[in-house]
Amino acid sequence: MPRYLSRRGGGSGRWWCAAGVVLIVAACDMVPPNGPFRFGQRGEISVTIESPLYLGAGLLQQGLSWRSDGAWRVFEEISYRRTVGEEHLEPNPGVPLEYASQYASLIQKLNDDEGFNLIGFSDLDEVQNPECRSGMSRVTVRMWDEPLREERTWTRCAEGSLANLTTRGSGPDVAASRVIQAAIFVRNNTVGPEFISLYAGSLPFATLDRGTETGAELRKPAFFRSPDGGAPDEAPAGFGDFWGSHVGDRDVPLPEVDWSREMVLVAAVGVREEVGDSVEIRRVLAIDDGTRVEWVERTPGDFCAPARRTVWPIHIVVVPKAPEPIHFPLPTTEAVPCGG
Repeated sequence: MPRYLSRRGGGSGRWWCAAGVVLIVAACDMVPPNGPFRFGQRGEISVTIESPLYLGAGLLQQGLSWRSDGAWRVFEEISYRRTVGEEHLEPNPGVPLEYASQYASLIQKLNDDEGFNLIGFSDLDEVQNPECRSGMSRVTVRMWDEPLREERTWTRCAEGSLANLTTRGSGPDVAASRVIQAAIFVRNNTVGPEFISLYAGSLPFATLDRGTETGAELRKPAFFRSPDGGAPDEAPAGFGDFWGSHVGDRDVPLPEVDWSREMVLVAAVGVREEVGDSVEIRRVLAIDDGTRVEWVERTPGDFCAPARRTVWPIHIVVVPKAPEPIHFPLPTTEAVPCGG
């Protein structure tokens, strides 16, 4: 029995559908199976993708949420040893209303399209929390219906991250491709099929410390890497002194680093005279000629009036050991909105 008529018309609605009146029966058949509004038509759809990095030692987590009013935002986080290295949140750049019609079209497809629907496709509900094979990403699609205050969630395994997700080889069940295709639909209609991750190709890394207060007072980037073949506890020369001067009077022990397999990178720009200036290591890339560390300096944007204060922006990370030489090109500059 269509929920629309049973809710709006009570018993009389059921009677008219059962009466066999051609016109009314046709109208009953035209009513969407999920009520006057399709499930999620007023609400939100979100996609979360967890992609393993460096044989599972690291993780790239990406989240894309899209509301029925058209507003969307994408979140990315790269981590290593279960510790966050860097994260970034980006809202849609245009007027949200521009994306509202695409949202409505997608919701219709996921409710009604026989080849793509998630709602009402019972086979999808049989697998709730699948184990993914090594190297595969874990993809979760969530639909939230605001009037009903209900959500539906499906999780499946696939190859690729948000930028290059594919239904090929998705699993573990034959219906998994529907979930992955829904995630691709969301991506294509928001960030677009040409989306590139901020952390594309990067080795995973974990933040050891960051901020604008440091006793080390470095005026340029640095790195600490033990020679290949060394012992796990054989720290490179100068690291202990650097860490001691960096933390100063703070009671912060030396970080745990396996120097036989890992190295430490430090992004620094020297002294700055405004609150709100910071630095971030963004990507660590193994290239033909050693290792390239891409980093950014974030500065207060236009029309900001930050307080005047001497700061020393710094970002210290641990990363899997990569080949020398270690290149730190000039940082990219990004303006941060006031209060951001």
